[in-house]
Amino acid sequence: MADSPLEVRKTFAQVEAIRTSAGRSDGEELRKVAVCAVIRNPYAGQGYVADLSGLINASNELGRSLGLEAVRLLAEPVESYGKGGLVGSQGEQEHVNAALTAVFGDAFREAIGGGKAWITSMTKPAVAGDVIDVPTAYKDDVWVRSHYDGLQIRVPDAPHPDELVVIGVVTNRGRLNARVGGMSAAEAAKKGGAQ
Repeated sequence: MADSPLEVRKTFAQVEAIRTSAGRSDGEELRKVAVCAVIRNPYAGQGYVADLSGLINASNELGRSLGLEAVRLLAEPVESYGKGGLVGSQGEQEHVNAALTAVFGDAFREAIGGGKAWITSMTKPAVAGDVIDVPTAYKDDVWVRSHYDGLQIRVPDAPHPDELVVIGVVTNRGRLNARVGGMSAAEAAKKGGAQ
């Protein structure tokens, strides 16, 4: 992430491997990976700023970098994804949303090997160490219920008041023992996915 025009203080990653649920496994473990970039908020302390295009445009490289690192840590094909972010007290929630628009999302999708569905998202104002739950859904069709999930993330020392935490999440499969019906991932693949 050194090539990003954004000032990155640090990166943080989290890998979770779930082998059983309710004492049962239905096959391979569920792996969830979050990759976070803690960046300086270029609009911190400025009050209302109408044009956030500088942050929007700069998020392309951030999306690519987070996606590549998430795939490396997952070490398997990506089935689900999500994105999220935290904004420190000198900024506003719209700042972290600006870092997560389609500019970020398209670069993230390309880095993880594609995806046809919109990327689920969650943002909020925060102080260092706050927790965020980032939702995930099947990358090619949001209507695949088995993949509705999420990951709880906490970066111990971020965000500082003048920072943003930008987060990308990927998983290798849907929930363990999913059984609430709906379209399967195989059915979504046959129909070509939906937006």
